[in-house]
Amino acid sequence: MEKPKHDSNQIDTVGRWVLFATISASSMAFVGGSALSVALPAIQEDLGSSGGDLLWIINSFALFLAALLLVGGSLSDHFGRKKIYIIGILIFTGASAASGLAPTTAMLIVARSIQGIGGALMIPGSLAIISAYFDNHTRGKAIGIWSAATTTLSVAGPILGGFLAERGLWRVIFYINIPLAILAIYALWRYVPESYDEEAPRELDYAGALLVILGMAGITYGAIGIGEAGVAGFTRLDLMGALLGGLILLVVFIRWEKRSSHPLMPLDLFHSRTFTGANFLTFLLYGALGGGLFFVPLNLIQVQGYSATFAGFAWLPMTLLLIVMSPRMGTFVDKYGFRLPLTVGPIIVGIAFVALSIPGITTGPTAFWWTFFPGILLLGIGMGIVLTPLSTSVMGSVPQHSAGIASGINNEMSRSSQVLATSILGGLALILFSSILSSNIVDLSLPEATQSQIIDSSQNLGNTSTPDTLNEEQQTAVSNAIHLSFVSMFRIVMWVAAVMSWMSACIAAFFIEKELPLVE
Repeated sequence: MEKPKHDSNQIDTVGRWVLFATISASSMAFVGGSALSVALPAIQEDLGSSGGDLLWIINSFALFLAALLLVGGSLSDHFGRKKIYIIGILIFTGASAASGLAPTTAMLIVARSIQGIGGALMIPGSLAIISAYFDNHTRGKAIGIWSAATTTLSVAGPILGGFLAERGLWRVIFYINIPLAILAIYALWRYVPESYDEEAPRELDYAGALLVILGMAGITYGAIGIGEAGVAGFTRLDLMGALLGGLILLVVFIRWEKRSSHPLMPLDLFHSRTFTGANFLTFLLYGALGGGLFFVPLNLIQVQGYSATFAGFAWLPMTLLLIVMSPRMGTFVDKYGFRLPLTVGPIIVGIAFVALSIPGITTGPTAFWWTFFPGILLLGIGMGIVLTPLSTSVMGSVPQHSAGIASGINNEMSRSSQVLATSILGGLALILFSSILSSNIVDLSLPEATQSQIIDSSQNLGNTSTPDTLNEEQQTAVSNAIHLSFVSMFRIVMWVAAVMSWMSACIAAFFIEKELPLVE
């Protein structure tokens, strides 16, 4: 690959096109995922989806993405990062169009699954192309720009998603990917040079690929299923078998990789303390974000009475902070290293989750500034500190020829942690909500059949229905019980996310090296 020619840390013309292409395509996955989170209540109402269905709409994409990310990174290194990147864009965009046209929840889940396949080919190539083109003088700055742009678009996604969902246009969220794909493919085809892993063995690790695909598929399917089924899921042999089988296959995969002459995941990459620490930090921190933030839009819209548009705009402070902080953190890392920001950032994120757990049932958007705003502000500060150093630590601690697989491993950590955390916390939330709601409606003197009807619909979480047979006073009491139960459940989930964030800070403090590794 042609390298930039410069005597300073300035990004050249081709480098700008590299950034434009990688940002345009990556934005499809980031914007779609974040916009969809705010649109879930509208989708639930339009398609008649249950709370468990909402987990599948989010996690069907993550299941295939997590199962195939390592394969996507390896294919990129072997056959050309640009080539595999473009193929991934095409699959992802086609599945996006199918998602927008889906008439049922089941069809939407299938289309989202295919999106995950495209994403697995697309996502690892983004940072790999950047890392392969830029050298140590400009890599931190380039990744900082990439992080700022993609994260800004990701966090701006809820604003767009809320605006469209409130107007019954949630399907447009998927169609936005089409112009982004056209722009990205044009820039890639016209300007971005191809790159490979010149040291990669000619033969692909087919056995390793099969083991990791089946292992991750088993774990994610089992976790999602148990999350959807709640306590009953632990008694289902198919779900427990898939979960345990997936874990066993991943153990076999690691043993195979130790012996393979052409491993899919070179284990020697983990000889780097920074690479190892950054990936475990990613697993915990992104698990906290994926599992915790899944419930914030549901709380704002279904319990607090926010419109979808306002719920989307609630994330604007976080967006602005990420725009301001991410590029500056790239320069900070180039000068001072990773450890400090990767320790301080997750601590602040954990405090943010605690802040989000404090509000009870509020008076709605008028109370936003002293209820949910402080937590969202702290999230922006914490993630603004973390994002660029985390990406740079992963890509800067491995040889450039391993950029594709390194990006694949790190994305594997973030995506698999999010699907597992969303599934596990989703299952915990369903169990807690049903249990708390049962206790809260006992004192309402309702007929047993009516109580059973309410509990049976508790799978819908904040959208749990109030029976029409009740009088107005009883309906108000049941509605209050539903909202109080959701808030109680929400607080527990936020604290779990906070603890996971603080654990990731501990990993950074002990594993991340202070100095920036100079690896070529």
